[in-house]
Amino acid sequence: MNRNVMKEPVDAVFTPFDSERFWKQFRHGTASVNGVRLHYVEGGHGAPVLLIPGWPQSWYAWRKVMPLLADAGRRVIALDPRGMGDSDKPASGYDLQTVAADIHGLVETLGLLTDGPVDVAGHDVGTWIAYAYAAGWPQEVKRLAVFDAALPGISPPPPVGVASEEMNMKTWHFPFNRLPDLPEILLQGREREFLTWLFRAKAVRSWAIDAGDLDEYVRVNAAPGAVRAAMSYYRHQFGEQGLEQNRQRARQKLGAPVLAYGAESGVGTALLDTMRLVADDVEGGIFDECGHYMPEEAPDAVSRVLLRFFGADAPSPRTRLS
Repeated sequence: MNRNVMKEPVDAVFTPFDSERFWKQFRHGTASVNGVRLHYVEGGHGAPVLLIPGWPQSWYAWRKVMPLLADAGRRVIALDPRGMGDSDKPASGYDLQTVAADIHGLVETLGLLTDGPVDVAGHDVGTWIAYAYAAGWPQEVKRLAVFDAALPGISPPPPVGVASEEMNMKTWHFPFNRLPDLPEILLQGREREFLTWLFRAKAVRSWAIDAGDLDEYVRVNAAPGAVRAAMSYYRHQFGEQGLEQNRQRARQKLGAPVLAYGAESGVGTALLDTMRLVADDVEGGIFDECGHYMPEEAPDAVSRVLLRFFGADAPSPRTRLS
C-alpha cells in the first residue's frame, strides 16, 4: 500500500467554462433503470469515465472537468443520481444499495462495459454512491476516484462535545439534514438564500460558482421533491441500517485501485485515511488552498489527477507533505 500523502497544487486560475463549446461536445440523455428515470450528460470518445456528484448539486458540478477529460480522449458521462438534478425523485430508494443498483443499471444500459470495467469518480455524496457501487459490483469498476467526503459508518466520527467553530462549519449539515421534516420546512422556498450562504461558507474560491451557476442549482433544488430527496440520503445513510450496511461493505476490501483527495479547507487527509480502511491500493492527498467544491474550485487540478490516475498523459508537479 502506498502510504505517501501528496499535496496537489491548485492553479491560481483555471480553464474558463465555455458553454457554447461544451454543448457542441456534450448532450443530455435519459435512461430508465431500476424503476427510475435517470438524467445524464455525455460526450467524448474513448474509454468511459463515470462522474457522480453530491449534495446540493447535480451533474453540473462536473461541467468544468468534463471537457478536459473528453479532450484527453475519454468518453465522459456525468449523471444525476435519483433525487438529484433532473432525475426522478421517488419517495423511497435512497439507501446506498438501491442507488448503487441504479448506477449498475445505467452502466449496463449505456453499454459502458463493452471493453471491460469502467473508471468511476465521485464527489461528496457521490463518493458514498461510488464506493457502494464499487463494493457491490467490483467487476464493473476498474479504478475509483473520490473527492472530499466522509463515509458514514467507516470514517471516524467527530469528537464528542461542542464542536469547534471550524468543525461546526464543516459538519453542521450532517445532523441537520437527518432531522425529520425540519429541513423541508426551513429550506423549501428559500433555496436561493440557503445555497448562496452554503457555497460561500464551504468554498475557498467562492467566485468559482457564479450567479449563473447559482441559478442552475436553485432550479434543481427548488424542483418538487428535491429537498426531501436530498435529505433522504442523509436520513438513510446515518440511520442504523445505513451505517451497518457500510460496515458490512468495509469487511471486504476493494480490489480496484483508489484515488482519494480531500480539500485543505474540507476533509483534508481524512478521506485518504478512510479509503485505506476499505481498499488495499490507495493513493492521494489534499488540494492546497481549496474548499469543498473541488470540481468547480479546481477543475484543472481535478482533471490532472484523474487523468494521471486513469492512465492518460497529464504531467504536473506534486509536492510531498512533510
